[in-house]
Amino acid sequence: MVSQQYATLNRTNDKMPLVGFGCWKVSQDEAENTIYNAIKNGYRLIDGAADYGNEVEVGRGINKAIKEGIVKREELFVVTKLWNTYHNKAQVRPAFEKQLKDLNLDYVDLYLIHFPVPLKHVDHATAYPPGWYQPGKEELEFEPSPMYECWREMEHLVDAKLARNIGVSNFNVQMILDLLTYAKIKPATLQVELHPYLQQKRLVEWVQKQGIQITAYSSFGPASFVDLTVDGKTASPLLEHDIIKEISQKHSKTAGQILLRWSIERNVAVIPKSTHEERIKSNLDLFSWSLDGEDMKKIESLDKRLRFNDPFSYGFGLPLFD
Repeated sequence: MVSQQYATLNRTNDKMPLVGFGCWKVSQDEAENTIYNAIKNGYRLIDGAADYGNEVEVGRGINKAIKEGIVKREELFVVTKLWNTYHNKAQVRPAFEKQLKDLNLDYVDLYLIHFPVPLKHVDHATAYPPGWYQPGKEELEFEPSPMYECWREMEHLVDAKLARNIGVSNFNVQMILDLLTYAKIKPATLQVELHPYLQQKRLVEWVQKQGIQITAYSSFGPASFVDLTVDGKTASPLLEHDIIKEISQKHSKTAGQILLRWSIERNVAVIPKSTHEERIKSNLDLFSWSLDGEDMKKIESLDKRLRFNDPFSYGFGLPLFD
Protein backbone atom coordinates (compact mmCIF):
# COMPACT_ATOMS: atom_id res chain seq x y z
CA MET A 1 0.00 0.00 0.00
CA VAL A 2 1.31 3.44 -0.98
CA SER A 3 0.75 5.67 2.02
CA GLN A 4 3.53 8.11 1.11
CA GLN A 5 1.81 11.27 -0.13
CA TYR A 6 4.76 12.68 -2.09
CA ALA A 7 7.09 11.71 -4.91
CA THR A 8 10.71 12.76 -4.41
CA LEU A 9 12.17 14.46 -7.50
CA ASN A 10 15.52 13.31 -8.85
CA ARG A 11 17.85 16.32 -8.59
CA THR A 12 16.43 18.66 -5.98
CA ASN A 13 14.80 16.04 -3.73
CA ASP A 14 11.75 18.31 -3.79
CA LYS A 15 8.62 16.60 -2.53
CA MET A 16 5.95 16.65 -5.24
CA PRO A 17 2.46 15.86 -3.88
CA LEU A 18 0.98 12.71 -5.45
CA VAL A 19 -2.41 14.41 -5.62
CA GLY A 20 -2.67 17.83 -7.21
CA PHE A 21 -5.37 20.04 -8.66
CA GLY A 22 -5.56 20.35 -12.46
CA CYS A 23 -6.43 23.70 -14.09
CA TRP A 24 -7.33 22.40 -17.57
CA LYS A 25 -10.84 23.46 -18.61
CA VAL A 26 -11.31 25.63 -15.51
CA SER A 27 -13.00 28.75 -16.90
CA GLN A 28 -11.51 32.20 -16.33
CA ASP A 29 -14.66 33.17 -14.42
CA GLU A 30 -14.27 30.31 -11.97
CA ALA A 31 -10.49 29.88 -11.81
CA GLU A 32 -9.59 32.29 -8.99
CA ASN A 33 -12.24 30.96 -6.63
CA THR A 34 -11.75 27.30 -7.64
CA ILE A 35 -7.98 27.38 -7.04
CA TYR A 36 -8.41 29.30 -3.78
CA ASN A 37 -10.95 26.68 -2.57
CA ALA A 38 -8.71 23.81 -3.66
CA ILE A 39 -5.84 25.20 -1.57
CA LYS A 40 -8.22 25.89 1.33
CA ASN A 41 -9.32 22.23 1.18
CA GLY A 42 -5.75 20.93 1.34
CA TYR A 43 -4.39 20.77 -2.21
CA ARG A 44 -0.74 21.80 -2.39
CA LEU A 45 0.06 21.05 -6.06
CA ILE A 46 -1.54 23.26 -8.71
CA ASP A 47 -1.07 22.07 -12.31
CA GLY A 48 -1.51 24.75 -14.97
CA ALA A 49 -0.31 25.72 -18.45
CA ALA A 50 -0.11 28.73 -20.77
CA ASP A 51 -2.46 26.90 -23.14
CA TYR A 52 -5.26 26.73 -20.55
CA GLY A 53 -5.77 30.50 -20.87
CA ASN A 54 -6.42 31.05 -17.15
CA GLU A 55 -3.02 31.71 -15.57
CA VAL A 56 -3.84 35.26 -14.44
CA GLU A 57 -6.88 33.98 -12.54
CA VAL A 58 -5.07 30.88 -11.22
CA GLY A 59 -2.34 33.19 -9.93
CA ARG A 60 -4.94 35.33 -8.16
CA GLY A 61 -6.34 32.24 -6.42
CA ILE A 62 -2.85 31.16 -5.31
CA ASN A 63 -1.91 34.62 -4.07
CA LYS A 64 -5.22 35.09 -2.25
CA ALA A 65 -4.58 31.87 -0.30
CA ILE A 66 -1.01 32.99 0.53
CA LYS A 67 -2.13 36.48 1.53
CA GLU A 68 -4.78 35.08 3.88
CA GLY A 69 -2.18 32.86 5.56
CA ILE A 70 -3.85 29.60 4.50
CA VAL A 71 -0.53 28.48 3.06
CA LYS A 72 3.02 29.74 2.58
CA ARG A 73 4.46 29.93 -0.93
CA GLU A 74 7.10 27.29 -0.11
CA GLU A 75 4.33 24.86 0.91
CA LEU A 76 2.84 24.98 -2.59
CA PHE A 77 4.07 23.09 -5.66
CA VAL A 78 3.15 25.12 -8.74
CA VAL A 79 3.43 23.48 -12.17
CA THR A 80 3.06 25.12 -15.57
CA LYS A 81 3.99 24.34 -19.16
CA LEU A 82 5.76 25.79 -22.19
CA TRP A 83 3.48 25.92 -25.24
CA ASN A 84 4.42 24.57 -28.68
CA THR A 85 4.83 27.99 -30.32
CA TYR A 86 7.64 28.98 -27.94
CA HIS A 87 10.17 26.18 -28.54
CA ASN A 88 12.63 28.43 -30.35
CA LYS A 89 15.68 29.14 -28.17
CA ALA A 90 14.93 32.88 -28.38
CA GLN A 91 11.32 32.41 -27.20
CA VAL A 92 11.54 30.07 -24.19
CA ARG A 93 12.62 32.69 -21.63
CA PRO A 94 10.17 35.44 -22.77
CA ALA A 95 7.31 32.91 -22.81
CA PHE A 96 8.20 31.73 -19.31
CA GLU A 97 8.55 35.29 -17.99
CA LYS A 98 5.07 36.16 -19.28
CA GLN A 99 3.67 33.12 -17.49
CA LEU A 100 5.48 34.00 -14.26
CA LYS A 101 4.11 37.55 -14.48
CA ASP A 102 0.58 36.25 -15.16
CA LEU A 103 0.82 33.95 -12.14
CA ASN A 104 2.33 36.81 -10.09
CA LEU A 105 4.98 34.47 -8.63
CA ASP A 106 8.77 34.67 -8.23
CA TYR A 107 9.37 31.08 -9.39
CA VAL A 108 7.57 27.86 -10.30
CA ASP A 109 8.30 24.45 -8.81
CA LEU A 110 8.08 22.56 -12.10
CA TYR A 111 8.10 23.73 -15.72
CA LEU A 112 7.19 21.21 -18.43
CA ILE A 113 7.47 21.15 -22.21
CA HIS A 114 3.78 20.65 -23.02
CA PHE A 115 4.21 18.66 -26.28
CA PRO A 116 7.32 17.69 -28.30
CA VAL A 117 5.92 19.76 -31.19
CA PRO A 118 7.86 22.87 -32.37
CA LEU A 119 5.21 25.06 -33.97
CA LYS A 120 5.90 28.34 -35.76
CA HIS A 121 6.11 31.22 -33.30
CA VAL A 122 3.07 33.41 -32.63
CA ASP A 123 3.69 36.76 -30.93
CA HIS A 124 1.90 37.32 -27.61
CA ALA A 125 0.35 40.51 -28.99
CA THR A 126 -1.17 38.60 -31.93
CA ALA A 127 -2.83 35.78 -29.99
CA TYR A 128 -2.51 34.45 -26.45
CA PRO A 129 -2.73 31.61 -25.79
CA PRO A 130 -2.13 30.91 -29.50
CA GLY A 131 -3.42 27.35 -29.75
CA TRP A 132 -2.23 24.95 -32.48
CA TYR A 133 -2.72 26.99 -35.64
CA GLN A 134 -1.22 30.23 -36.91
CA PRO A 135 -3.95 32.92 -36.81
CA GLY A 136 -6.25 32.44 -39.77
CA LYS A 137 -4.62 29.17 -40.87
CA GLU A 138 -6.04 25.64 -40.83
CA GLU A 139 -2.88 23.55 -41.07
CA LEU A 140 -0.07 23.11 -38.56
CA GLU A 141 3.09 25.06 -39.36
CA PHE A 142 6.29 23.71 -37.81
CA GLU A 143 9.58 25.51 -37.28
CA PRO A 144 13.15 24.18 -37.09
CA SER A 145 13.57 24.49 -33.31
CA PRO A 146 15.38 21.33 -32.16
CA MET A 147 14.53 19.85 -28.79
CA TYR A 148 18.15 20.03 -27.60
CA GLU A 149 18.11 23.85 -28.00
CA CYS A 150 14.72 24.12 -26.28
CA TRP A 151 15.89 21.91 -23.41
CA ARG A 152 19.06 23.97 -22.96
CA GLU A 153 16.86 27.05 -22.44
CA MET A 154 14.75 25.12 -19.93
CA GLU A 155 17.98 24.34 -18.05
CA HIS A 156 18.87 28.05 -18.06
CA LEU A 157 15.59 28.73 -16.20
CA VAL A 158 16.81 26.36 -13.48
CA ASP A 159 20.21 28.11 -13.40
CA ALA A 160 18.40 31.44 -12.99
CA LYS A 161 16.39 29.96 -10.07
CA LEU A 162 13.12 30.71 -11.88
CA ALA A 163 12.09 27.05 -12.19
CA ARG A 164 13.12 24.64 -9.45
CA ASN A 165 12.54 21.56 -11.62
CA ILE A 166 11.95 20.93 -15.33
CA GLY A 167 10.24 18.07 -17.11
CA VAL A 168 8.27 16.92 -20.12
CA SER A 169 4.71 16.07 -21.11
CA ASN A 170 3.32 13.86 -23.89
CA PHE A 171 6.80 12.48 -24.70
CA ASN A 172 7.30 8.83 -25.66
CA VAL A 173 10.29 6.62 -24.76
CA GLN A 174 12.15 7.49 -27.97
CA MET A 175 11.90 11.25 -27.28
CA ILE A 176 13.04 10.80 -23.67
CA LEU A 177 15.90 8.50 -24.72
CA ASP A 178 17.14 11.18 -27.11
CA LEU A 179 16.76 13.92 -24.50
CA LEU A 180 18.79 11.94 -21.96
CA THR A 181 21.78 11.88 -24.35
CA TYR A 182 22.31 15.65 -24.05
CA ALA A 183 20.42 16.79 -20.93
CA LYS A 184 22.65 18.33 -18.26
CA ILE A 185 19.54 18.36 -16.09
CA LYS A 186 17.50 15.18 -16.37
CA PRO A 187 13.71 15.65 -16.61
CA ALA A 188 12.19 15.42 -13.13
CA THR A 189 8.79 14.24 -14.37
CA LEU A 190 6.81 13.01 -17.36
CA GLN A 191 3.13 13.95 -17.58
CA VAL A 192 1.00 11.72 -19.82
CA GLU A 193 -2.56 10.52 -20.34
CA LEU A 194 -3.11 7.50 -18.08
CA HIS A 195 -6.31 5.73 -17.04
CA PRO A 196 -7.57 2.11 -17.08
CA TYR A 197 -8.41 2.36 -20.81
CA LEU A 198 -4.82 3.54 -21.54
CA GLN A 199 -2.52 1.94 -18.96
CA GLN A 200 0.82 2.27 -20.81
CA LYS A 201 2.49 -0.24 -18.51
CA ARG A 202 5.79 -0.50 -20.41
CA LEU A 203 6.16 3.29 -20.65
CA VAL A 204 5.41 3.77 -16.94
CA GLU A 205 7.88 1.12 -15.80
CA TRP A 206 10.70 2.24 -18.11
CA VAL A 207 10.37 5.93 -17.22
CA GLN A 208 10.27 5.20 -13.49
CA LYS A 209 13.44 3.09 -13.88
CA GLN A 210 15.17 6.21 -15.24
CA GLY A 211 14.41 7.99 -11.95
CA ILE A 212 11.73 10.15 -13.61
CA GLN A 213 8.42 10.56 -11.77
CA ILE A 214 5.14 10.25 -13.68
CA THR A 215 1.98 12.33 -13.44
CA ALA A 216 -1.26 11.05 -14.98
CA TYR A 217 -3.74 13.37 -16.64
CA SER A 218 -7.29 12.47 -17.73
CA SER A 219 -7.49 9.91 -14.90
CA PHE A 220 -11.24 9.54 -15.48
CA GLY A 221 -10.79 8.70 -19.18
CA PRO A 222 -13.72 9.83 -21.37
CA ALA A 223 -15.43 11.59 -18.45
CA SER A 224 -17.10 14.14 -20.74
CA PHE A 225 -18.76 11.55 -22.95
CA VAL A 226 -21.62 9.07 -22.63
CA ASP A 227 -20.04 6.83 -25.28
CA LEU A 228 -16.90 7.59 -27.19
CA THR A 229 -15.51 5.87 -30.25
CA VAL A 230 -11.78 6.11 -30.98
CA ASP A 231 -10.24 4.12 -33.83
CA GLY A 232 -13.42 2.06 -34.08
CA LYS A 233 -13.33 1.08 -30.38
CA THR A 234 -16.22 2.11 -28.16
CA ALA A 235 -15.76 2.95 -24.49
CA SER A 236 -18.39 3.53 -21.87
CA PRO A 237 -17.58 6.14 -19.18
CA LEU A 238 -15.06 4.78 -16.69
CA LEU A 239 -16.92 6.46 -13.82
CA GLU A 240 -19.94 4.27 -14.66
CA HIS A 241 -18.12 1.08 -15.60
CA ASP A 242 -19.46 -2.02 -13.82
CA ILE A 243 -16.00 -3.11 -12.61
CA ILE A 244 -15.18 0.35 -11.23
CA LYS A 245 -18.62 0.58 -9.57
CA GLU A 246 -18.20 -2.88 -8.05
CA ILE A 247 -14.79 -1.94 -6.56
CA SER A 248 -16.13 1.40 -5.32
CA GLN A 249 -18.98 -0.36 -3.47
CA LYS A 250 -16.52 -2.85 -1.97
CA HIS A 251 -14.40 -0.01 -0.48
CA SER A 252 -17.29 2.43 0.12
CA LYS A 253 -15.52 5.00 -2.05
CA THR A 254 -16.58 6.96 -5.13
CA ALA A 255 -15.76 5.72 -8.63
CA GLY A 256 -13.51 8.77 -8.99
CA GLN A 257 -11.54 7.81 -5.89
CA ILE A 258 -11.05 4.27 -7.24
CA LEU A 259 -9.67 5.58 -10.55
CA LEU A 260 -7.31 7.99 -8.78
CA ARG A 261 -6.13 5.41 -6.23
CA TRP A 262 -5.35 3.03 -9.11
CA SER A 263 -2.68 5.49 -10.30
CA ILE A 264 -1.37 6.06 -6.76
CA GLU A 265 -0.91 2.27 -6.42
CA ARG A 266 1.45 2.52 -9.42
CA ASN A 267 3.41 5.38 -7.77
CA VAL A 268 1.93 7.75 -10.35
CA ALA A 269 0.76 11.25 -9.35
CA VAL A 270 -2.72 12.51 -10.30
CA ILE A 271 -4.15 15.98 -11.00
CA PRO A 272 -7.97 15.74 -10.94
CA LYS A 273 -10.09 18.86 -11.16
CA SER A 274 -13.59 19.63 -9.98
CA THR A 275 -15.60 22.72 -9.18
CA HIS A 276 -17.77 20.82 -6.65
CA GLU A 277 -16.52 21.17 -3.08
CA GLU A 278 -17.49 17.63 -2.06
CA ARG A 279 -15.63 16.12 -5.00
CA ILE A 280 -12.67 18.43 -4.40
CA LYS A 281 -12.46 16.94 -0.89
CA SER A 282 -13.06 13.29 -1.86
CA ASN A 283 -10.47 13.42 -4.69
CA LEU A 284 -7.87 14.28 -2.04
CA ASP A 285 -8.85 11.41 0.27
CA LEU A 286 -6.73 8.65 -1.29
CA PHE A 287 -4.23 7.64 1.39
CA SER A 288 -6.20 6.18 4.29
CA TRP A 289 -7.19 3.11 2.24
CA SER A 290 -5.89 1.07 -0.69
CA LEU A 291 -6.84 -1.29 -3.49
CA ASP A 292 -5.90 -4.96 -3.19
CA GLY A 293 -4.32 -7.29 -5.76
CA GLU A 294 -7.70 -8.54 -6.93
CA ASP A 295 -8.92 -4.98 -7.57
CA MET A 296 -5.78 -4.14 -9.53
CA LYS A 297 -6.15 -7.31 -11.63
CA LYS A 298 -9.75 -6.45 -12.50
CA ILE A 299 -8.80 -2.91 -13.48
CA GLU A 300 -5.88 -4.23 -15.54
CA SER A 301 -8.41 -6.13 -17.69
CA LEU A 302 -9.92 -2.80 -18.83
CA ASP A 303 -6.91 -1.74 -20.93
CA LYS A 304 -8.07 -0.92 -24.49
CA ARG A 305 -5.15 1.34 -25.49
CA LEU A 306 -7.70 4.08 -25.99
CA ARG A 307 -6.14 7.55 -26.18
CA PHE A 308 -8.45 10.54 -25.90
CA ASN A 309 -6.00 13.45 -25.98
CA ASP A 310 -4.52 12.80 -29.42
CA PRO A 311 -3.67 15.65 -31.84
CA PHE A 312 -4.60 13.32 -34.71
CA SER A 313 -8.14 12.85 -33.36
CA TYR A 314 -8.54 16.64 -33.29
CA GLY A 315 -7.99 16.84 -37.05
CA PHE A 316 -4.45 18.26 -36.84
CA GLY A 317 -3.09 15.45 -39.08
CA LEU A 318 -0.31 14.83 -36.55
CA PRO A 319 -0.03 11.15 -35.46
CA LEU A 320 2.19 12.15 -32.52
CA PHE A 321 1.94 8.87 -30.65
CA ASP A 322 2.39 6.49 -33.61
